Amino acid sequence: MKEETVNRRNLVDAYLHLTKEVLPSLAKSGGQNWPVREDHCFQRIVLDTICSGVWYAYLDRPAYKNLTHEQAQRAVDLCHEIASGRADLKQLNNQSLIWRGKSRVRT
Repeated sequence: MKEETVNRRNLVDAYLHLTKEVLPSLAKSGGQNWPVREDHCFQRIVLDTICSGVWYAYLDRPAYKNLTHEQAQRAVDLCHEIASGRADLKQLNNQSLIWRGKSRVRT
């Protein structure tokens, strides 16, 4: 098996671990003031962000099986940025909802 294929699989595994375990655990610990807590929400936000739009307009389903090496790397990097507080999850979530036509104007 090619090294890049193995590396891509490792990145996808890391992305899944981060979005299914790490980020939801951080959200539920109460230390974060995040707008989401569930794994599928983190996956939506991360995938929409790396695709710059609604992810399923850019990726076949299931997304994790269809990520390129570069996309998987960007997803893992973004998860780490969210976990460390270097990325604004509220803003990323809002942008994702805007792309999906679900954002409400708050006054």
